[in-house]
Amino acid sequence: MARIGVNALYLIPGRVGGTEIYLRELIAALARIDQTNEYFVFTNLETGADLVPRQRNFQWKPQAVHARFRPGRIVWEQTVLPLEASRYGLDVMFNPGFTAPLFAPGICVTVFHDLQHKRHPEHFRWFDLPFWRLLLWASAHRSRRLIAVSESTRADLLRFYRIEPERITVIPHGVDPALFNLDRTGFGPYVLCVSTLHPHKNLDRLIRGYALKQRDYRLVIVGLRGFYTRVLEELIADLGVDASVELTGWIPKDTLYLLYKRAQAFIYPSTFEGFGMPVLEAMAVGIPVACSDIPPLREVGGDAVSYFDPLDDDTIAAALERIIADAPLRERLAKAGPERARGFTWEAAAMKTLEALGVAKTKIDS
Repeated sequence: MARIGVNALYLIPGRVGGTEIYLRELIAALARIDQTNEYFVFTNLETGADLVPRQRNFQWKPQAVHARFRPGRIVWEQTVLPLEASRYGLDVMFNPGFTAPLFAPGICVTVFHDLQHKRHPEHFRWFDLPFWRLLLWASAHRSRRLIAVSESTRADLLRFYRIEPERITVIPHGVDPALFNLDRTGFGPYVLCVSTLHPHKNLDRLIRGYALKQRDYRLVIVGLRGFYTRVLEELIADLGVDASVELTGWIPKDTLYLLYKRAQAFIYPSTFEGFGMPVLEAMAVGIPVACSDIPPLREVGGDAVSYFDPLDDDTIAAALERIIADAPLRERLAKAGPERARGFTWEAAAMKTLEALGVAKTKIDS
């Protein structure tokens, strides 16, 4: 039996986008497949007990630190968390959010969702960038094993950090099985995009492409109000599409699933991704999907989505038109999406994560 720490100090519910989905779904899947190993889940003051499965081998260990104050969270992670690891005699510390406690005893395994700070440093605030550079570099070299969520992220780790290839394991995300069962018998007059409002999500080009032509459907953009929110709001006003483009902000999962149920189509124009969870979710529902032609989304979508050049307004406008009006394409994608999405399960991700942690299936079964 192994004693596994889970470093969830980074989590701010409703504020960290896809990494929150990843952590919640993965922990739940670990609980389903593993009743043997003991888990110690370290959370901050913003995160409640609902993150931790109510199972005998999972223990909630709340810490007296606010994640919203990033310097305080970093200091706590690097000073107090190693002491907690010693206190509970942990065999391994699992770090699902980029950074690891550098002086913790035992083994560290750290998840890298992307290396955006290396690929697109222009999208980071000047005072945040030094912390990203230092802490992620140090965590990558301190950890015995790294988990990359895609082959694209693995390639970036090899390129920027010169990590030995055998230290990196690629483990794709899973998808919520409930999405396969949503009733799609009636559609609403809107195209859906699920995306944090950050510059690399390319939502300004999406809005401009939408505005190039008078359309009989709305564009609904769901996601956290990030750094680019004001720019997008001003663009919507300048283009005169206030009545037809909606920025909902963050919404609960049940509300998002209702929007998935009725969307005519789904579009995702991002110029950079580590994985592309919204594309996978939309595919699982059976929504016809159009997305950027970039390597991470190719890994997720395969032949089950329609691709477009994300750097051209006219191409995005044409992609919108096609995903709405091309009936044979819509029919093919609505069928192909769920078929491909079924290959992504959280149970598989959890099993591979345990292997990366050094806990093989045979140990779980014993």
